[in-house]
Amino acid sequence: MFKSTMTAAFLLSCTLPVTANSAFAQDANPGAAKAGSASTAPAKPMVGDSPLYKSDLGFTYGYSPDWELIDTKPLTPLAQQKAAEGATSEEEKKGAACAQIGLMLRHGSPASIIMTVSLPYDCYGSSFSDAELPGFGTGVSSGLKQNFTIVDSKNATYKLGTHNVWVERSAATAKADPTQTYTIETVCSMLKKGATCWIGMAKDDASLKLLEQSKVTLESDPATALVPDGVLAGAKP
Repeated sequence: MFKSTMTAAFLLSCTLPVTANSAFAQDANPGAAKAGSASTAPAKPMVGDSPLYKSDLGFTYGYSPDWELIDTKPLTPLAQQKAAEGATSEEEKKGAACAQIGLMLRHGSPASIIMTVSLPYDCYGSSFSDAELPGFGTGVSSGLKQNFTIVDSKNATYKLGTHNVWVERSAATAKADPTQTYTIETVCSMLKKGATCWIGMAKDDASLKLLEQSKVTLESDPATALVPDGVLAGAKP
């Protein structure tokens, strides 16, 4: 059993290039866009009864019906294979097989993406403490460097109810097309059943705001915005 949070986070982060590339690739297939949605329209705020993603790990996340929901089941085996390729031992390969790609949302063309990645403890065989949260989050966000050139990163740690949450925001350009710029935000927390992260690759301010202001519940805590206003104000790299 390996217990390094950075190693675990690296394995989890190796799933990101596969899932992100699959979502971005749909830009070349206009027919894959959600029927009735304008490909270049800005993200709309949630109103009324919005869809709710529920995870077996004990969290929920509301999202806008204006965004396309992508089926992650076909992506999971490929993502786990990619993670296994980064493993250096049989124990690490076992851990790579535990990575879960949960929710994936896509909006616009070029696309903004919101997704969740998780590491269930019952599969992984070890749990992490809140003291290990910053290292875990940093490890997960490092996986995005395979797709993006990352600059101007800043991070912060805050509380949502009884849970500690770590967030990092970065400016980024796509390596495949340096003319495409994004704001990337990674938000992670430790739950009783596993470690989970939300990742947003936002083309515009509206998409970033939707990621942050969408309501999340962490286990028995009340629903609240994923990233409250002002969390990153004054944050340092």
